[in-house]
Amino acid sequence: MKPPHDGCCCSAKRHSVNMEKEPLLPPRVEQGTSTVPVRPELLERMVHIKGGTFVMGTNDLMGFASDGEGPARIVEVDEFLISPHAVTNQDFAAFIRETGYMTEAERFGWSYVFESLASEKVRSEVQRVPYGVPWWLVVEGACWHSPEGKDSDIEERANHPVVHVSWNDALAYCAWSGTSLPTEAQWEYAARGGLEEKTYAWGNELLPDGEHRCNIWQGQFPHENKVEDGYAGTAPVDAYLPNGYGLYNMAGNVWEWCLDRFTHRYHDITDSRNPLFVGASDKVSMRGGSYLCHQSYCNRYRVAARTGNTPDSSSGNCGFRVVAY
Repeated sequence: MKPPHDGCCCSAKRHSVNMEKEPLLPPRVEQGTSTVPVRPELLERMVHIKGGTFVMGTNDLMGFASDGEGPARIVEVDEFLISPHAVTNQDFAAFIRETGYMTEAERFGWSYVFESLASEKVRSEVQRVPYGVPWWLVVEGACWHSPEGKDSDIEERANHPVVHVSWNDALAYCAWSGTSLPTEAQWEYAARGGLEEKTYAWGNELLPDGEHRCNIWQGQFPHENKVEDGYAGTAPVDAYLPNGYGLYNMAGNVWEWCLDRFTHRYHDITDSRNPLFVGASDKVSMRGGSYLCHQSYCNRYRVAARTGNTPDSSSGNCGFRVVAY
């Protein structure tokens, strides 16, 4: 059944709180590339993905036509390496220690936190919420090392995905680590794990044999989360079974930034071989859905699903993984 809402509950853009209009990003083909070698500790655990062809996108009515999920088409990608899971807090901390980099959430002084994850004290201090998605709170001090605000930390979450990182932050990490963000085509090819035209990274059933395969919302969004999959917020990056290529959490947990600029016309205007959209746009692409996605509102944990957000936006449910060549 198609969800009743084409809006994305899972992300809010930074400028939603003041309704400023973002400038169009100019085309830049070189963004996301790095001139330094891949860091050995990352390279040794990356998964080799053989090049090949696959059916990218979907024509299924379950999809969001307004997101540009189709038309489905045959796409070819060259071989690449991809991290088996999202960049962790531990990984990102190493980057920060070595470079002294300050994320955009830290520079802006705030980021988006989902209301039920914030403490009562934090909720009482919130003064702004973005238009149309009031379950996102503008929390002062929320950032990668304080995911729910100043009274939170990541001491017990070293193996969870880093969050509150913008696309720009992710590119900075890539430049340091000798990696790149995956293109949408690389991401979807890897997410499918060798399966052809399946809905999810493991097949067509959301709960095969009643087993949870990803970290998403159970219950009535946004007021009731039954947490039947075990996690109200982020899960460890290697939670649940991997897909056919040995990749974890290609559905749910956190949205993952991709290299492409976002356009609803993606499948109509990009090449059939190694597609990458680099045209002018006010958004960049995100894939995979998050722990907030639910079939009743935003079932974007399907492998063909896609959305976009502004490159300076950050939230408690968006991270990234990397590729190398």
